[in-house]
Amino acid sequence: MSVRIPKVRSKTGQPVTFRSALVPPYVRRTKTLEAALPWLYLKGVSSGEMGAALKVLLGPDATGLSANTVSRLKRDWAKEYDGWRDVMLDEEPLVYIWADGVHSGLRGENDKLCVLVIVGVTARVHKRFLVIEDGERESTQSWREVLLNLKSWGMNAPALAIGDGTMGFWAALDEVYPTTRQQRCWQHKTMNVLNCLSKLSQPKAKAAIHNIWQAETKADAEKVFDLFLKTYEPKYPKATLCLQKDREELTAFFDFPAQHWQSIRTSNPTESAFATIRYRTKHSKGCLSFDGMLHMIFKLGQCAEQNGRKLRGFDTLAKVKDGIEATKPSQIAA
Repeated sequence: MSVRIPKVRSKTGQPVTFRSALVPPYVRRTKTLEAALPWLYLKGVSSGEMGAALKVLLGPDATGLSANTVSRLKRDWAKEYDGWRDVMLDEEPLVYIWADGVHSGLRGENDKLCVLVIVGVTARVHKRFLVIEDGERESTQSWREVLLNLKSWGMNAPALAIGDGTMGFWAALDEVYPTTRQQRCWQHKTMNVLNCLSKLSQPKAKAAIHNIWQAETKADAEKVFDLFLKTYEPKYPKATLCLQKDREELTAFFDFPAQHWQSIRTSNPTESAFATIRYRTKHSKGCLSFDGMLHMIFKLGQCAEQNGRKLRGFDTLAKVKDGIEATKPSQIAA
Protein backbone atom coordinates (compact mmCIF):
# COMPACT_ATOMS: atom_id res chain seq x y z
CA MET A 1 0.00 0.00 0.00
CA SER A 2 1.47 3.32 -1.03
CA VAL A 3 1.37 6.15 1.45
CA ARG A 4 1.91 9.82 0.69
CA ILE A 5 3.88 11.70 3.34
CA PRO A 6 2.82 15.34 3.79
CA LYS A 7 5.43 17.95 2.96
CA VAL A 8 6.88 19.85 5.89
CA ARG A 9 9.02 22.95 5.62
CA SER A 10 11.64 24.26 7.99
CA LYS A 11 12.43 27.95 8.30
CA THR A 12 16.04 27.09 9.15
CA GLY A 13 16.55 24.89 6.10
CA GLN A 14 17.11 21.79 8.22
CA PRO A 15 15.16 18.61 7.38
CA VAL A 16 12.03 18.04 9.44
CA THR A 17 10.66 14.61 10.34
CA PHE A 18 6.91 14.27 9.96
CA ARG A 19 5.19 12.85 13.06
CA SER A 20 1.56 11.86 13.09
CA ALA A 21 -0.55 13.22 15.94
CA LEU A 22 -2.99 10.29 15.73
CA VAL A 23 -0.91 7.60 17.41
CA PRO A 24 2.16 8.05 19.71
CA PRO A 25 5.51 7.23 18.02
CA TYR A 26 6.33 4.36 20.39
CA VAL A 27 3.04 2.71 19.45
CA ARG A 28 3.77 2.93 15.72
CA ARG A 29 7.32 1.57 16.04
CA THR A 30 6.66 -1.46 18.24
CA LYS A 31 6.71 -4.93 16.61
CA THR A 32 4.98 -6.95 19.32
CA LEU A 33 2.40 -4.22 19.96
CA GLU A 34 2.85 -4.60 23.72
CA ALA A 35 3.06 -0.82 23.97
CA ALA A 36 -0.04 -0.31 21.83
CA LEU A 37 -2.27 -2.43 24.05
CA PRO A 38 -2.22 -0.29 27.22
CA TRP A 39 -2.63 2.88 25.17
CA LEU A 40 -5.79 1.55 23.50
CA TYR A 41 -7.11 -0.13 26.65
CA LEU A 42 -6.81 3.01 28.75
CA LYS A 43 -8.54 5.01 26.03
CA GLY A 44 -11.65 2.86 26.27
CA VAL A 45 -11.17 0.08 23.71
CA SER A 46 -12.21 -3.26 25.22
CA SER A 47 -10.10 -6.38 24.73
CA GLY A 48 -12.65 -7.83 22.30
CA GLU A 49 -12.43 -4.76 20.03
CA MET A 50 -8.69 -4.24 20.26
CA GLY A 51 -7.78 -6.44 17.30
CA ALA A 52 -10.05 -4.56 14.92
CA ALA A 53 -8.84 -1.19 16.21
CA LEU A 54 -5.16 -2.03 15.72
CA LYS A 55 -5.73 -3.47 12.26
CA VAL A 56 -7.33 -0.17 11.23
CA LEU A 57 -4.40 1.81 12.65
CA LEU A 58 -1.48 -0.45 11.77
CA GLY A 59 -2.69 -2.64 8.91
CA PRO A 60 -3.80 -6.26 8.50
CA ASP A 61 -0.40 -7.66 9.57
CA ALA A 62 -0.86 -6.62 13.21
CA THR A 63 -0.32 -9.64 15.48
CA GLY A 64 -0.30 -10.51 19.15
CA LEU A 65 -3.82 -9.33 19.84
CA SER A 66 -5.29 -12.19 21.85
CA ALA A 67 -7.29 -11.73 25.05
CA ASN A 68 -4.49 -13.55 26.89
CA THR A 69 -2.12 -10.72 26.00
CA VAL A 70 -4.44 -8.20 27.62
CA SER A 71 -4.81 -10.40 30.71
CA ARG A 72 -1.04 -10.67 31.03
CA LEU A 73 -0.79 -6.90 30.69
CA LYS A 74 -3.25 -6.39 33.55
CA ARG A 75 -1.30 -8.82 35.73
CA ASP A 76 1.81 -6.72 35.15
CA TRP A 77 -0.14 -3.64 36.24
CA ALA A 78 -1.11 -5.43 39.44
CA LYS A 79 2.55 -6.16 40.24
CA GLU A 80 3.52 -2.54 39.53
CA TYR A 81 0.71 -1.29 41.74
CA ASP A 82 1.75 -3.52 44.66
CA GLY A 83 5.35 -2.32 44.36
CA TRP A 84 4.28 1.33 44.14
CA ARG A 85 2.30 1.09 47.39
CA ASP A 86 5.46 0.21 49.35
CA VAL A 87 7.53 3.21 48.21
CA MET A 88 8.76 5.41 51.08
CA LEU A 89 7.81 9.11 51.09
CA ASP A 90 10.56 10.59 53.28
CA GLU A 91 12.87 11.77 50.47
CA GLU A 92 10.97 14.88 49.30
CA PRO A 93 8.84 16.87 51.78
CA LEU A 94 5.30 17.55 50.57
CA VAL A 95 3.89 21.07 50.47
CA TYR A 96 0.29 20.61 49.28
CA ILE A 97 -2.01 17.59 49.04
CA TRP A 98 -5.40 17.17 47.30
CA ALA A 99 -7.80 14.50 48.55
CA ASP A 100 -10.93 13.11 46.94
CA GLY A 101 -13.16 10.05 46.92
CA VAL A 102 -14.03 8.97 43.39
CA HIS A 103 -17.02 6.81 42.51
CA SER A 104 -16.04 4.74 39.50
CA GLY A 105 -19.42 3.74 38.08
CA LEU A 106 -18.79 0.10 38.99
CA ARG A 107 -21.21 -1.39 41.51
CA GLY A 108 -20.46 -3.54 44.52
CA GLU A 109 -22.89 -5.57 46.59
CA ASN A 110 -24.57 -2.59 48.24
CA ASP A 111 -23.40 0.59 46.52
CA LYS A 112 -21.11 2.07 43.93
CA LEU A 113 -17.47 1.29 44.57
CA CYS A 114 -15.30 4.21 45.66
CA VAL A 115 -11.58 4.91 45.36
CA LEU A 116 -9.81 7.18 47.86
CA VAL A 117 -7.15 9.29 46.18
CA ILE A 118 -4.51 11.71 47.46
CA VAL A 119 -2.25 13.74 45.17
CA GLY A 120 0.74 15.64 46.53
CA VAL A 121 3.26 18.20 45.29
CA THR A 122 6.76 18.60 46.70
CA ALA A 123 9.02 21.62 47.05
CA ARG A 124 10.77 20.44 43.87
CA VAL A 125 7.47 20.70 41.95
CA HIS A 126 7.09 16.94 41.70
CA LYS A 127 3.35 16.23 41.55
CA ARG A 128 2.55 12.60 42.24
CA PHE A 129 -0.19 10.25 43.37
CA LEU A 130 0.33 9.24 46.99
CA VAL A 131 -2.71 7.02 47.58
CA ILE A 132 -5.05 5.01 45.36
CA GLU A 133 -7.05 2.77 47.71
CA ASP A 134 -10.55 1.39 48.00
CA GLY A 135 -12.70 2.74 50.84
CA GLU A 136 -15.74 4.77 51.81
CA ARG A 137 -15.68 8.45 50.93
CA GLU A 138 -17.62 9.62 53.98
CA SER A 139 -15.90 7.27 56.43
CA THR A 140 -13.42 8.81 58.87
CA GLN A 141 -12.04 5.35 59.56
CA SER A 142 -11.22 4.73 55.89
CA TRP A 143 -9.34 8.02 55.63
CA ARG A 144 -7.67 7.46 59.02
CA GLU A 145 -6.19 4.20 57.75
CA VAL A 146 -4.97 5.91 54.59
CA LEU A 147 -3.29 8.79 56.46
CA LEU A 148 -1.72 6.52 59.07
CA ASN A 149 -0.22 4.42 56.28
CA LEU A 150 1.21 7.57 54.68
CA LYS A 151 2.69 8.63 58.00
CA SER A 152 4.28 5.19 58.46
CA TRP A 153 5.82 5.56 54.99
CA GLY A 154 7.50 8.78 56.10
CA MET A 155 5.17 11.49 54.79
CA ASN A 156 5.62 14.85 56.54
CA ALA A 157 2.78 17.16 57.57
CA PRO A 158 1.83 19.17 54.44
CA ALA A 159 1.30 22.91 54.70
CA LEU A 160 -2.19 22.73 53.17
CA ALA A 161 -4.73 20.03 52.31
CA ILE A 162 -7.42 20.70 49.67
CA GLY A 163 -10.67 18.82 49.14
CA ASP A 164 -14.44 18.69 49.26
CA GLY A 165 -16.04 19.48 52.62
CA THR A 166 -18.36 16.45 52.78
CA MET A 167 -15.66 13.79 53.19
CA GLY A 168 -14.58 12.00 56.36
CA PHE A 169 -11.06 13.05 55.38
CA TRP A 170 -11.05 16.19 57.52
CA ALA A 171 -11.73 14.51 60.86
CA ALA A 172 -9.00 11.97 60.12
CA LEU A 173 -6.60 14.76 59.10
CA ASP A 174 -7.14 16.55 62.43
CA GLU A 175 -6.10 13.36 64.22
CA VAL A 176 -3.09 12.34 62.13
CA TYR A 177 -1.76 15.72 60.88
CA PRO A 178 -3.24 18.37 63.22
CA THR A 179 -0.85 21.13 62.05
CA THR A 180 -1.91 20.90 58.39
CA ARG A 181 -4.22 23.71 57.32
CA GLN A 182 -7.43 22.96 55.45
CA GLN A 183 -8.82 24.42 52.22
CA ARG A 184 -12.31 23.56 51.02
CA CYS A 185 -12.88 23.23 47.28
CA TRP A 186 -14.64 26.33 45.94
CA GLN A 187 -16.07 24.44 42.98
CA HIS A 188 -17.91 21.94 45.17
CA LYS A 189 -18.95 24.61 47.67
CA THR A 190 -20.42 26.79 44.92
CA MET A 191 -22.58 23.91 43.68
CA ASN A 192 -23.76 23.13 47.22
CA VAL A 193 -24.75 26.74 47.88
CA LEU A 194 -26.54 27.14 44.55
CA ASN A 195 -28.59 24.01 45.27
CA CYS A 196 -30.15 25.92 48.19
CA LEU A 197 -31.31 28.77 45.94
CA SER A 198 -34.09 29.16 43.41
CA LYS A 199 -33.13 28.84 39.75
CA LEU A 200 -33.86 32.51 39.13
CA SER A 201 -31.46 33.57 41.89
CA GLN A 202 -28.63 31.23 40.95
CA PRO A 203 -26.90 33.28 38.19
CA LYS A 204 -26.46 36.39 40.36
CA ALA A 205 -25.51 34.33 43.40
CA LYS A 206 -22.92 32.40 41.41
CA ALA A 207 -21.33 35.66 40.24
CA ALA A 208 -21.30 36.94 43.84
CA ILE A 209 -19.58 33.76 45.04
CA HIS A 210 -16.97 34.07 42.28
CA ASN A 211 -16.23 37.59 43.48
CA ILE A 212 -15.19 36.14 46.84
CA TRP A 213 -12.49 33.74 45.66
CA GLN A 214 -11.43 36.06 42.83
CA ALA A 215 -10.73 38.94 45.21
CA GLU A 216 -7.28 40.55 45.09
CA THR A 217 -6.62 40.15 48.82
CA LYS A 218 -8.05 38.29 51.78
CA ALA A 219 -9.40 41.54 53.23
CA ASP A 220 -11.33 42.21 50.01
CA ALA A 221 -12.64 38.65 50.05
CA GLU A 222 -13.93 39.07 53.62
CA LYS A 223 -15.89 42.17 52.59
CA VAL A 224 -17.51 40.42 49.62
CA PHE A 225 -18.19 37.40 51.83
CA ASP A 226 -20.09 39.57 54.33
CA LEU A 227 -22.01 41.23 51.51
CA PHE A 228 -23.17 37.85 50.20
CA LEU A 229 -24.39 36.82 53.65
CA LYS A 230 -26.33 40.05 54.16
CA THR A 231 -27.87 39.81 50.68
CA TYR A 232 -29.12 36.21 50.78
CA GLU A 233 -29.56 35.36 54.48
CA PRO A 234 -33.12 36.77 54.88
CA LYS A 235 -34.58 34.67 52.06
CA TYR A 236 -32.13 31.76 51.79
CA PRO A 237 -30.73 31.01 55.28
CA LYS A 238 -29.68 27.47 54.31
CA ALA A 239 -27.50 28.80 51.49
CA THR A 240 -25.72 31.32 53.70
CA LEU A 241 -25.26 28.73 56.46
CA CYS A 242 -23.70 26.33 53.95
CA LEU A 243 -21.18 29.01 53.02
CA GLN A 244 -20.60 30.48 56.48
CA LYS A 245 -19.82 27.20 58.28
CA ASP A 246 -16.61 26.72 56.24
CA ARG A 247 -15.58 30.37 56.08
CA GLU A 248 -12.12 29.92 57.56
CA GLU A 249 -11.39 26.85 55.44
CA LEU A 250 -12.64 28.54 52.25
CA THR A 251 -10.33 31.54 52.60
CA ALA A 252 -7.21 29.71 53.80
CA PHE A 253 -5.61 29.81 50.34
CA PHE A 254 -5.26 33.61 50.59
CA ASP A 255 -2.49 33.08 53.17
CA PHE A 256 -0.30 31.33 50.61
CA PRO A 257 1.60 32.73 47.60
CA ALA A 258 -0.79 34.24 45.07
CA GLN A 259 0.84 32.31 42.23
CA HIS A 260 -0.56 29.12 43.77
CA TRP A 261 -4.13 30.33 44.33
CA GLN A 262 -5.46 28.96 41.05
CA SER A 263 -4.31 25.45 41.97
CA ILE A 264 -5.01 25.29 45.70
CA ARG A 265 -8.53 26.71 45.92
CA THR A 266 -10.16 23.70 44.19
CA SER A 267 -9.67 19.95 43.99
CA ASN A 268 -9.32 20.05 40.19
CA PRO A 269 -5.85 18.37 40.17
CA THR A 270 -7.55 15.10 41.18
CA GLU A 271 -10.31 15.35 38.57
CA SER A 272 -8.58 15.06 35.17
CA ALA A 273 -7.49 11.42 35.41
CA PHE A 274 -10.91 10.34 36.62
CA ALA A 275 -12.77 11.81 33.69
CA THR A 276 -10.90 9.19 31.67
CA ILE A 277 -11.61 6.32 34.06
CA ARG A 278 -15.32 7.18 34.17
CA TYR A 279 -15.36 7.16 30.38
CA ARG A 280 -13.50 3.84 30.35
CA THR A 281 -15.94 2.07 32.70
CA LYS A 282 -18.96 3.54 30.90
CA HIS A 283 -17.62 2.64 27.46
CA SER A 284 -16.95 -0.98 28.46
CA LYS A 285 -20.30 -1.15 30.33
CA GLY A 286 -18.72 -1.71 33.73
CA CYS A 287 -16.91 -4.93 32.74
CA LEU A 288 -13.86 -4.16 34.89
CA SER A 289 -13.33 -5.82 38.25
CA PHE A 290 -12.71 -3.58 41.24
CA ASP A 291 -9.03 -4.60 41.44
CA GLY A 292 -8.73 -3.98 37.73
CA MET A 293 -10.18 -0.51 38.22
CA LEU A 294 -7.61 0.28 40.94
CA HIS A 295 -4.78 -0.84 38.69
CA MET A 296 -6.13 1.19 35.78
CA ILE A 297 -6.40 4.34 37.91
CA PHE A 298 -2.82 3.71 38.99
CA LYS A 299 -1.66 3.59 35.34
CA LEU A 300 -3.70 6.69 34.49
CA GLY A 301 -2.10 8.42 37.45
CA GLN A 302 1.34 7.61 36.07
CA CYS A 303 0.33 9.14 32.73
CA ALA A 304 -0.98 12.23 34.52
CA GLU A 305 2.30 12.62 36.42
CA GLN A 306 4.27 12.65 33.17
CA ASN A 307 1.96 15.04 31.34
CA GLY A 308 0.77 17.22 34.23
CA ARG A 309 1.28 20.98 34.27
CA LYS A 310 3.70 22.48 36.75
CA LEU A 311 2.31 24.51 39.60
CA ARG A 312 2.45 28.24 38.92
CA GLY A 313 5.07 30.00 41.01
CA PHE A 314 6.94 26.76 41.67
CA ASP A 315 10.00 28.72 42.83
CA THR A 316 8.08 29.73 45.98
CA LEU A 317 7.15 26.19 47.03
CA ALA A 318 10.29 25.82 49.12
CA LYS A 319 9.37 28.98 51.04
CA VAL A 320 5.94 27.54 51.85
CA LYS A 321 7.62 24.37 53.13
CA ASP A 322 9.79 26.51 55.41
CA GLY A 323 6.72 28.19 56.89
CA ILE A 324 6.63 31.42 54.87
CA GLU A 325 2.96 31.58 53.89
CA ALA A 326 1.65 35.13 54.22
CA THR A 327 0.72 36.80 50.95
CA LYS A 328 2.35 40.15 50.37
CA PRO A 329 1.07 42.86 48.00
CA SER A 330 3.94 42.06 45.63
CA GLN A 331 2.66 38.48 45.33
CA ILE A 332 -0.80 39.41 44.11
CA ALA A 333 -1.42 37.89 40.68
CA ALA A 334 -2.16 40.40 37.97
